Amino acid sequence: MATATEFGVSQFLKGTSRQTLFLKKKPQRQKSRMLWGALWNRNWGLGSTRRALPLRCQTQENPRAVVSGGVSSSVEEQPALFEKPASEVVHLYRVPFMQESAAAELLKEAQVKISSQIVEILTEQCYNVGLSSQLSGGKFSVLGWLLQETFEPENLGTESFLEKKRKEGLIPVIVEVGPRLSFTTAWSTNAVAICQACGLTEVNRLERSRRYLLFTTTELQDYQINDFASMVHDRMTECVYIQKLTSFETSVVPEEIHYIPVMERGRKALEEINLEMGFAFDDQDLEYYTKLFREDIKRNPTNVELFDIAQSNSEHSRHWFFTGKIFIDGQPVNRTLMQIVKSTLQANPNNSVIGFKDNSSAIRGFPVKQLRPVQPGSACPLEVAVHELDILFTAETHNFPCAVAPYPGAETGAGGRIRDTHATGRGSFVQAATAGYCVGNLNTPGFYAPWEDPSFTYPSNLAPPLQILIDSSNGASDYGNKFGEPLIQGFCRTFGMRLPGGERREWLKPIMFSAGIGQIDHLHISKGEPDIGMLVVKIGGPAYRIGMGGGAASSMVSGQNDAELDFNAVQRGDAEMAQKLYRLGAGGNCNVVKEIIYPKGAEIDVRAIVVGDHTMSVLEIWGAEYQEQDAILVKPESRDLLESICNREKVSMAVIGTISGDGRVVLVDSVAAQKSISNGLPPPPPAVDLELEKVLGDMPKKTFKFNRVVYEREPLDIVPGIEVIDSLKRVLSLPSVCSKRFLTTKVDRCVTGLVAQQQTVGPLQIPIADVAVTAQTFADVTGGACAIGEQPIKGLLDPKAMARLAVGEALTNLVWAKVTSLSDVKASGNWMYAAKLDGEGADMYDAAISLSEAMIELGIAIDGGKDSLSMAAHAESEVVKAPGNLVISVYVTCPDITKTVTPDLKLKDDGILLHIDLSKGKRRLGGSALAQAFDQVGNECPDLDDVPYLKKVFEGVQDLLSDELISAGHDISDGGLLVCALEMAFAGNCGLSLDFASQGNSLFQTLYAEELGLVLEVSKKNLALVVNKLSNVGVSAEIIGQVTANPSIEVKVDGETYLTEKTSILRDMWEETSFQLEKFQRLASCVDMEKEGLKHRYEPSWELPFTPSFTDEKLMSATIKPKVAVIREEGSNGDREMAAAFYAAGFEPWDITMSDLLNGKISLLDFRGIVFVGGFSYADVLDSAKGWSASIRFNESVLQQFQEFYKRPDTFSLGVCNGCQLMALLGWVPGPQVGGVHGAGGDLSQPRFIHNESGRFECRFTSVTIKDSPAIMFKGMAGSTLGIWAAHGEGRAYFPDEGVLDRIVHSELAPIRYCDDAGNPTEAYPFNANGSPLGVAAICSPDGRHLAMMPHPERCFLMWQFPWYPKQWDVEKKGPSPWLRMFQNAREWCS
Repeated sequence: MATATEFGVSQFLKGTSRQTLFLKKKPQRQKSRMLWGALWNRNWGLGSTRRALPLRCQTQENPRAVVSGGVSSSVEEQPALFEKPASEVVHLYRVPFMQESAAAELLKEAQVKISSQIVEILTEQCYNVGLSSQLSGGKFSVLGWLLQETFEPENLGTESFLEKKRKEGLIPVIVEVGPRLSFTTAWSTNAVAICQACGLTEVNRLERSRRYLLFTTTELQDYQINDFASMVHDRMTECVYIQKLTSFETSVVPEEIHYIPVMERGRKALEEINLEMGFAFDDQDLEYYTKLFREDIKRNPTNVELFDIAQSNSEHSRHWFFTGKIFIDGQPVNRTLMQIVKSTLQANPNNSVIGFKDNSSAIRGFPVKQLRPVQPGSACPLEVAVHELDILFTAETHNFPCAVAPYPGAETGAGGRIRDTHATGRGSFVQAATAGYCVGNLNTPGFYAPWEDPSFTYPSNLAPPLQILIDSSNGASDYGNKFGEPLIQGFCRTFGMRLPGGERREWLKPIMFSAGIGQIDHLHISKGEPDIGMLVVKIGGPAYRIGMGGGAASSMVSGQNDAELDFNAVQRGDAEMAQKLYRLGAGGNCNVVKEIIYPKGAEIDVRAIVVGDHTMSVLEIWGAEYQEQDAILVKPESRDLLESICNREKVSMAVIGTISGDGRVVLVDSVAAQKSISNGLPPPPPAVDLELEKVLGDMPKKTFKFNRVVYEREPLDIVPGIEVIDSLKRVLSLPSVCSKRFLTTKVDRCVTGLVAQQQTVGPLQIPIADVAVTAQTFADVTGGACAIGEQPIKGLLDPKAMARLAVGEALTNLVWAKVTSLSDVKASGNWMYAAKLDGEGADMYDAAISLSEAMIELGIAIDGGKDSLSMAAHAESEVVKAPGNLVISVYVTCPDITKTVTPDLKLKDDGILLHIDLSKGKRRLGGSALAQAFDQVGNECPDLDDVPYLKKVFEGVQDLLSDELISAGHDISDGGLLVCALEMAFAGNCGLSLDFASQGNSLFQTLYAEELGLVLEVSKKNLALVVNKLSNVGVSAEIIGQVTANPSIEVKVDGETYLTEKTSILRDMWEETSFQLEKFQRLASCVDMEKEGLKHRYEPSWELPFTPSFTDEKLMSATIKPKVAVIREEGSNGDREMAAAFYAAGFEPWDITMSDLLNGKISLLDFRGIVFVGGFSYADVLDSAKGWSASIRFNESVLQQFQEFYKRPDTFSLGVCNGCQLMALLGWVPGPQVGGVHGAGGDLSQPRFIHNESGRFECRFTSVTIKDSPAIMFKGMAGSTLGIWAAHGEGRAYFPDEGVLDRIVHSELAPIRYCDDAGNPTEAYPFNANGSPLGVAAICSPDGRHLAMMPHPERCFLMWQFPWYPKQWDVEKKGPSPWLRMFQNAREWCS
C-alpha cells in the first residue's frame, strides 16, 4: 500500500532524501483531532419510537487504485497515473477519523444500545475524489498534500487502513456512511475550489465518507449493524455506503416539460398533480387556477408553471392568511390581520424608513465615520468618510426544514435571513444575529426531567426534539461563524404536555428563529424600478437538486406530505459562498426572479443559469431553492464592472435574461430550441409564459373560517410540603430557565469587532444578558440595540395576555441599553401558529388585537415580520399542535453604546437590590416555569394590566442610565423574581441576602410568579436618589435585598428564612441541564472539567502595567502613512476589524484579496506590513488554512512574492486566527532558525494549530498573559495579563517535534499564553479552550518581525469591545484598550 509519505512533504525540502524522512522518529506526544465533534450524530432515535432503518446508497465495488510515489510539493511532472482509469472516482483514506477519547465514548454507547459484544471501534475517513481526467504524478502529489496531515503523512493512503486490521478471536465489521449522492455537499464545493486554486482542474467532486471498524466477540445481526449505522449518520442527509463509490453519476433522467390537461379534465387534473407533487393547493387555489387556465389563459399549464405558482404563491411566500378575510364563529371581522398589525406603524411612523416592504425593515440612524475602500472591487486603501447609516432589522423562521433535517435546515435558515438582510434596498451591511429554538420534550438519555411524559410517541418522518435542538443550533451557529456574523442574543424553550382537556401540545414541528440587525446607507434604502433592457443577473453558487418545493412544504401540517418530498424541500447551506456574496449585495429563483422583474417582465433563459448538476430538469433549475444566490438587475453598461468584481471575489455570474416591458415572465430553454432548429423544427414553446399580474400581483383574497375553542383549565396543584430548594432545582433545570452556555460558547460573538453587548457578562462570562448592542463604526459610539420577548406557554391560557407580555418582556430587556427614545422603538412580529385549525386562528386574531392596542398606547410599532402558520404535526393517530408563539423583536438606535447596563452584580457589600413591579402586587403562576416543572399549566395568567405604567418605567430607567446611577439590572421572566435575582448573583459571583414581601400571596407565588418587572442594583449612597427619581415619574421601587461579597444566598419571605445555600451550588443546578446538553456537542472530559472548575472560579487577576492611549493625531493625519496589506482569501471574515485596528494606529490599510495577487493586480513591494486575517478560508475544508496555504505554495509567482517579503528586513507580518494557522503552514513561524517547514525537519517538524481538544468551535473572552519576547508588536507590554476574544475551532498548538517547542520556549518565542484566574499559564479547560501545551497562544520569529496568534486583538482594541474588565482599571469605556498598543508598536517600528 502506498502511503502519503510518498506524496512528499514540503515545498522547502528539496535536498532532503526520502530515506532520511522515513527514518525520523515520530514524537510520542499524543495527537488527537476531532473533525466533527465528540460524536457524529448520536442515535437520536434508538430507545424511542423512532427507529427507521438507515438509507442505503447503491454503489459498486471499485478496484483499488495503486499510486506510484511522488516526491516534494514542488510538483515535478511524473508519468501520468491511471493511464486508463479504472473508475471515475479515486479513493484516499486517512486515519483516524475520531480521536481516541471520542471513539471510546462511541464504543460505550454502542455497547449499551447495540451489543455488549462490541469490544473496540476504529475509524478512518475516505476521500472519494471525482476526476474528469487522469492526474499526473506531480498533481497527485499536490492532492496528497491537501488531504494528508502535514506532520503525519503516513496516515494517508490509497488503500483502507481498516480493511487490513485483524485481531485474533474477534470478528471485524466495517460500516461506511457518507453524504447522499443526489446532491453535492458544501464541503465538496469548497474542497473542489481548493483543488482548482492549486491547478487541479481535473477534480470535479470530492466527497468524504466515514468508516467504522467494529471488533466483536460474536457475529452481529443485520438489525444490529443497521442500528449502529443509525447511530453514526443522519438519515435525512446521509446514507450507508454498501460498496465503494465508483461514480458520482446517478441514474436520474431529467424530467421533460409536460402539460397538465386542465382544459380537458378541469380541476380534477390539478387535484392529482397537487397530491403528486405536494403543491399544498387548497380549495380556493384549485378553483382560482382552474379558472385562470381554462377561462383566462385558455391553455393547459406546464408542470413548470404549476410548480412555479405553487412555490411563489404558497402561504409561506405570500401570507394569504394575514391578508385574507376572516370569519370567527360565523361572523366576519372588519380588519385583516395585516391591517391590524400595520395599524401600529400608521399610528407611530416616527423614524421608520422601510416598513412592511423589501427584505428587511429600517429606521433612521446617524451620520457616522465609516472605513470603506476607496475603489470598491479592486485592491485599494481604505479611508474614513462620513455616511448616514440607518439601522435595519429582519426576522424569519425555518421551522419545517429543521424538523426534517435540523442541521442543513438551520444553516439555510440563517443563510436565507442573512441574504434578506444584505438584499435590503440596493444592498446593506450585515452586522449581527439573534436566534431562537422551541422544541418538544428532550428526553435526554440519562437525564431525568419530571415534566416529560415517557408515553409520548414521535413521528418517524421528523427528527426528535433533542436532535433538533442540538443540530439546528449547530447549523445556525456554524453558518454564522463561517460567514462572519456574530450571534449575540437568543431564546430557547421546550414544551410537551397533555393539557387538562386531553389535548397534547408540543413543538413536534419546531421553531428555528433567526433574526439580524444590520445597517444600510440612507442613499440605498429604495430599490430602483426595472427599466426595459436591464440585464437580469444571478450571482453566487451553482444550482443543485435541493430545496424542491420548500415554500409549499412549509405551508403544510407535517405528516400531510410524502416524507421524500419533505426531504427534497430541505436546502443546503454554504456559508463560504454566502460570505463572498455578502461583498456584492442583493436577492433568490422561481419566486425571486419574478419579484425582481415585476412589474415590467422579462424573458429568462433557463440554460444560462449556472448548474452544479447537469441532470437537473428545467423544472428543477427554475424551482429549486438552492442557497447562496442573489438576483440583481444591472444596466448593460455596468456588466463589465460587475464581472470584474465577481472575478475578484471568485463568484460565478450569469446573465440569464433581459427586462422586456411586456409584463410577462417567459422562461425559455435555449438548448432545446437550438436542438429543434438544427433538426428543422420550430422551437418548443416556453416552459413558463405567464402574466405577472395574474400570478404575482393583486390576486383575489382568500377567506378563512374558524371557531373559538374554550379550553379546560385546572388550578396549579403543587405537591404539598415540597421544600423551596426542591422546587427551585426543578425550575432551574428547565431549558427555558437554565444556563444557555450550551448555545453561546459555540457561536462567534465578537466577529466584526462591532459587538458592544452580547450574551455573556461579568467576571465569569455567564450568559444572561438581556439586550444586544452593536456599534455603527469603530470611530463612533452610536449604534443599535435589539431585544426579544416571547411567552408562548402563557398563550395556552390567554392569547391576549401572551401578546402583551411578549411586548412587555421585549421592552424590559431593551431598557438596559441607552436608546434615543421609546417612540423610536420598532419591532418585528413573528407568528408561529397552527392557524388554520379550530381555535388557533381565533387565538391569533385576539393576540393581534391585543398587540396592536398595547403598542399604539406605548407609542411603538411593528414594521415587519413573518409567519409560519402550519405549526402542527401528526403523531400516530393525533394531530399535535405547537403552542402558538408570537416573537417580538424590538430594535432601536442608541446614542451611546457605552451606557449599557448588564445584569451581573458589581457592588459586593455596597449593593442594594430594588424591585420595580409592573403588576403592582399581583402574583399569577399560570404558564410559569414552576407550573411546567410540575407538568402543569395552571389557570391564572400573568398580564400587562397597566400599559401606560410600562412606559413610565421604561423612561424612568432610561433617565437613570443617562445619570449612570444603576450598576446592574435584569428583567423578571421565566423562573420569576427569585430566579432573576439568582442569575444576577451567578454572573457577579457574589452573594445575596433577599427578603421578599408576600403582599398576601403564597410562598411560591412570591418566588416564582412571572409578572413583568425589573431588578436594579444601586449603591447605598445613591439609593435615596434613585428611589426619588423613580417616584418623581410615578414609578415605585421596593428594596428586596442586599448584595454580599460572601458568595452565599439567603432567601426570606416576610422575614422567614426558606433557603440558605452557597451561590456556587445553586449555580451548578442552573448549569446542569446545559452541561448535559454540552456532552452531545463536545468532549465529555472537557465538559466535566468546566463543570467542576466553575465551582471554584473567581474574578480574574488582570495586570495592566501601562496606560492605553489613542494614537497621536499627527500620525493619524499624516499624508504619507506606512502601508499594510490586509490580505483575505475565500471565506475570510475578519478583514474589516483588522483594517480598523491598523487604521487606528496610524497605518494606511489596503484591502487585498488572494485573487489580486494571483492575477498580478497588486504587488507586495510597497507594503511594510501584511496581515493574514481571521475567518474560515474555504470554510476550513481540508483543515484550517490548508486551502489558503496551498494557493500560495503551489503558485510559484505568488510564493516568490511572499518569500521575498518575508526576507526583507523592513517588513513585518501578523496572522490572527485563520491567518495564524496559515503562517504556521507556510513556516513563517517560528522560522528556519528554530525549525519547521524551512528547517531540516520540514513539514514533519512544523508546529501547527489543529482541532481544539474539546472537538468544536469555541468563542470565549479569555485571559492571557504577555511574556518577554522579541515580538515587535508586544514591545512594552510584557507583564500584562489581559482579557481577549478567542474564537476558533482549530487553535490547539501542536508541536510534532518537541525539540522545536523546547527551542521556542527557550528563545522566548511564545509571547502570549492562556492563563487561569490567577494569571498563571495553563493547559486547563476552559481557560485554555483549545488545549495548547504550556498555554501557547502565539508564536513569533526570532527577530520578532513575524507574529502568529490565535486570539483576536483586532476585536478588542477599544474598551467598549471588552465584555468585562476590572473596575479598578484606570480606563474609559469610550477609550482605547491595551490591545491598541500592539498595532501602535508596529507603527512605531515602521518609523
